[in-house]
Amino acid sequence: MLRKYILEFIVFISGAVVMIYELVGARLISPYVGTSIYVWTSLIGVILGSLSLGYHVGGKLADKKTGWHLFSAIIFSAGIFISITVFTKNIILDSIESFNLHSEYTALIASLFLFSPASVLLGMITPYSVKLRMTNLENSASTVGNLYAVSTIGSIAGTFTAGFFLIPFFGTTKLLLFLSITLLALSILACHKMYPKPKIILIVLFSSLTLFEPTKYILEKKDVIEIDTPYNKVWIKYAFEPKSKNVAVFLSTDVFAFQSAMFLHDDELVFEYTKYFRLAKHFNLNIRRALMIGGCGYSYPKDFLNKFPGATMDVVEIDPGMTRIAQKYFNLTHNNRLNIYHEDARVFLNKTENKYDVIFGDAFNASFSVPYQLSTKEAIEKMYKALNNDGLVIQNIDSAIDGQKGEFLRAEIATYKQYFPHVYVFKVYNEDSHEAQTIILIALKNSKTPAFESDDKELSAYLQTLWKKEIPMDMPVITDEYAPVEYYRYRSI
Repeated sequence: MLRKYILEFIVFISGAVVMIYELVGARLISPYVGTSIYVWTSLIGVILGSLSLGYHVGGKLADKKTGWHLFSAIIFSAGIFISITVFTKNIILDSIESFNLHSEYTALIASLFLFSPASVLLGMITPYSVKLRMTNLENSASTVGNLYAVSTIGSIAGTFTAGFFLIPFFGTTKLLLFLSITLLALSILACHKMYPKPKIILIVLFSSLTLFEPTKYILEKKDVIEIDTPYNKVWIKYAFEPKSKNVAVFLSTDVFAFQSAMFLHDDELVFEYTKYFRLAKHFNLNIRRALMIGGCGYSYPKDFLNKFPGATMDVVEIDPGMTRIAQKYFNLTHNNRLNIYHEDARVFLNKTENKYDVIFGDAFNASFSVPYQLSTKEAIEKMYKALNNDGLVIQNIDSAIDGQKGEFLRAEIATYKQYFPHVYVFKVYNEDSHEAQTIILIALKNSKTPAFESDDKELSAYLQTLWKKEIPMDMPVITDEYAPVEYYRYRSI
């Protein structure tokens, strides 16, 4: 029975490999280029173009020479090229990143070098299999339709298997090696009449790479713990922080910056911008319940619970894997005053009936922009309604203030002003207002004008960084219908 449908089986598995390879590819390059629509366009465009070239070349080759041995060689070569991806990915990505190109160009070049060769070979499999299955012209259409249907079903199965199981549990490197081994095994199956000993030796060799510890020294960066979660590729690194003269553990989801950090022997916050969240106390003296959008390493939620011993905090973190990392590496422990929700923050805002005294926003996608669904008029309306009368929003934003690079900030201010009577901007660092930087936006629900002096020396220092110049309202309001957040981010870099 298997022998009768061996061709369909190979086509099905190959179709699954194509989609798994594409999804793994996105995870592989996202730490270097982000996950914006421009990046996905570049990646999908390259892979589709490579598959199309493979369809063409595979059909031409099948017309010239048809045989199971050549079919096996195509599959075998695809497996080899995927294995090459494993061993060259860090070198290629680091090299391309050093040119400081725009993210979509980096994604385009990386995709061409890393994924195009194997994708061309994978694209050759289905048209070549059609020629092998073709017996007469009378059933040619049904033969083509059946095999492409099998390939598509395999792609669907590969998509769900990769997204829900393989990537979260096995990670990118082991999964690429698994795909390589799978194709090498298929090549033996395709050439079952040929003495397979040389290929078996290669398969055993590649299989050993996934089993033995020395592989890690070849494939992983030294002194860095690499973890794959359902949503992110995460790197954990211990390093000396020179400003504080203290050792800290850092969390990163890209190669450009750290997203969270914690001192090993000190409760003080590592990142300056997180200290600005403490301004909540200045604008609302009666904080009993807070909402944090974006948990990551949970550095500020722990600080909040220490500073407000009588208050509770709800944290919405979309990635449960990130919470597990925080528990393992960032001393996140169970606390009755801390409630964690693993879901998209916009979904949480849409359905919550809770009332908060302050909402902290610290969620970013891999391109350093606030997720568009959290920046729109509709999302901000949900925040406004979720606040008590004296409530406020404190939002971390990466943007300039003036000029082209400040378009997102000005659009966001215009959007917040649709509901909040007072919106203020604080510069965390004394940088040129025309350059992208860390900005803290504070929106107050109460119409009463606040004071910007405090007896607390720390809070007073933060209040002094208030941006007092007029910010022109020259940008349109961001809505669910019109949310060019990634475009603004693209223009800012």
